[in-house]
Amino acid sequence: MLKLLFTRFLVPILGLLALSSGVQSAPEDMPEAYQQSTLEDTVSIQSSGHLVLFSPVREVNNEIRSETLARLPVTGEGRLYRIARDSSREEARDHYLGLLRQRNAQILFECSSIRCGRSNVWANQIFNQAVLYGRDATQDYLVAGTVAEDGARWLTLIYTVTRGNLREYVWVEHLRVESGATIPGFGTMANRVEGPIIVPWQGGVTYRFDWQATDRRRVNDLAREEGTVVALVGYSVLETDESFSDAMERARLATESLSEVLSKTGVSRAQQEIIVVGPAGVFSDPDRQGDRVEVVVISR
Repeated sequence: MLKLLFTRFLVPILGLLALSSGVQSAPEDMPEAYQQSTLEDTVSIQSSGHLVLFSPVREVNNEIRSETLARLPVTGEGRLYRIARDSSREEARDHYLGLLRQRNAQILFECSSIRCGRSNVWANQIFNQAVLYGRDATQDYLVAGTVAEDGARWLTLIYTVTRGNLREYVWVEHLRVESGATIPGFGTMANRVEGPIIVPWQGGVTYRFDWQATDRRRVNDLAREEGTVVALVGYSVLETDESFSDAMERARLATESLSEVLSKTGVSRAQQEIIVVGPAGVFSDPDRQGDRVEVVVISR
């Protein structure tokens, strides 16, 4: 039962939270534009009740309905970009996800395709950008939260869509939320979940793990807190002519080997949880490919 709960909890958020690497841009800065896009419009946003959705949208009797939404006091900016024809909205979205990971952002909601609702509603009722009206099956949306060094909270909204003429667009809103406003879901996970730390592995009978000494020390330091759980999530690539069960077994053995390494360096087996995903976890993030173990630390 415990393993099932961890699987349901961790697998979705592994795509949402990541330790930062390299030089981080400040949360208060507008995300850098996707290189293969052209800025078409900039809108200043200052509102005591700006509409932000944290669940799919639908329209009933010309009224916007969403299970979780908020009208927030914000200041910020919205930018409309047209994506170059030799690129794609998926690549643009990956670009912004990478920037959000660098800022240790917490993804509060994301959706794609018809699961987001009608593109017409997003374009005309939410963002007030008619050019964003496209195909319901070729759209996606996310909203992420970050905290600046001065404690200010920022929301970043990313919406991409393919229009009927095959033109693709990105709408980006970057908003500073006034102190005291309640942001649905923000802060409920970010302070307790660290990771994933991605550890590529190689081998068969014995295993070699490629991870930095700073990452190992970070896991050990975090694990010292009473009640902390260290989840090891094992992935493998399905090789040519390899069965799914064999790929799962490779992932299991590698993950158990890393568990043994951690237990020898101070992370007790009692606080570890092993989850084997094997080739069943597929991500577009180029950093989350190949045979690897992803380490996530959950504090009490």
